[in-house]
Amino acid sequence: MTACIVGWSHSKFGKLDGRDAEDLVVEVAVQAIKDAGIEPKDVDAIYLGHFNGGLIDQDFTASLVLQASPDLRFKPATRVENACSTGSAAIYQGLNAIAAKKARFVLCVGVEKMTSASTEAVGNILVKASYKKTEVFNEGGFAGVFDAIQKQYFQRYGDQSDATAMIAAKNHKNGAKNPLAHMQKDFGYDFCKTVSDKNPLVVGGMRRTDCSMVSDGAAALVLTDVQTALGMKKAVAFRAAKHVQDFLPMAKRDVIAFEGPAKAWADALGEAGLSIWDLSFAESHDCFTIAELIEYEAMGLVEKGQGVKAIMEGWTQADGKLPVNPSGGLKSKGHPIGATGVSMHVMAAMQLSGTAGDIQVKNAKLGGVFNMGGVAVANYVSILEPLR
Repeated sequence: MTACIVGWSHSKFGKLDGRDAEDLVVEVAVQAIKDAGIEPKDVDAIYLGHFNGGLIDQDFTASLVLQASPDLRFKPATRVENACSTGSAAIYQGLNAIAAKKARFVLCVGVEKMTSASTEAVGNILVKASYKKTEVFNEGGFAGVFDAIQKQYFQRYGDQSDATAMIAAKNHKNGAKNPLAHMQKDFGYDFCKTVSDKNPLVVGGMRRTDCSMVSDGAAALVLTDVQTALGMKKAVAFRAAKHVQDFLPMAKRDVIAFEGPAKAWADALGEAGLSIWDLSFAESHDCFTIAELIEYEAMGLVEKGQGVKAIMEGWTQADGKLPVNPSGGLKSKGHPIGATGVSMHVMAAMQLSGTAGDIQVKNAKLGGVFNMGGVAVANYVSILEPLR
């Protein structure tokens, strides 16, 4: 245990017309600092998670955080990027700074403005998170990448489209109760299962309800060391934090085994001295429903090929043995790339501080966060608990 989250904030996710990345960064930075009960001058370092890749014209965005207060001027600020795990990468840089005693208070912000780009442009930008030398998916962008993964999984373990529809229905049901979510609507299993005009196939066997949405949004949190956190009004501690990076080319690994996520989970749970069943809930990276299905296996809920059991027997429902994505996940809450990892940690902190409102998991004592960049390439697992 090296650091704690002592303040946080989270914008609404969605299609935020009239708001740019700077607006969102400033909003959450101001609110997170205030929520921590500190002043901007107390911040020692800033890390901004921002993928971009051409989604907006403004690059070199680290200094946009300084727009939140004149007292942030001259503070060291660094932009971090690691595909869809960009937000967690920013947080882990903050953890490193605190562990090295280079900073006492660190402000971590994640942001993405996606909806101002065309659907085609977004697809072309996101697919850069695959190995472009050999992985050429001419249709569907990153949905096409995960459709190929889904096909491999179904070929090995049988058609699991019922299970992926149930995952979509679960996460939309949860997200309907989350006021910060992009899509606050409970579609139900039948809608998610059935291909229709309102739920068409996006690419291959991928239904629209199998895919996370293109969203705008930002989230921020303040980190400090444990000793300092003991004197603050609230604190959620990192009991473990593990980052596992795998090969980028899918051809160099068994892509549907999710070996990187499995190692990250095993290492984090080992460091924390816990089993997966000790957790009260998990926020897991459901960029596509097939990803969450395989993640059940990676986190150790079931054996390989048995992810269907966890969802169809209700284990991962909000009232199940291990609720997964009580926030609605990326599927319903939205997936503004750079903001996602920070959002997941904020949602977990809210659960563990008993402030999650209508999405609160009863008696939440330990939470797991899994944030993934690319196809199981950049893998971050955090185990969080209240400090006191």
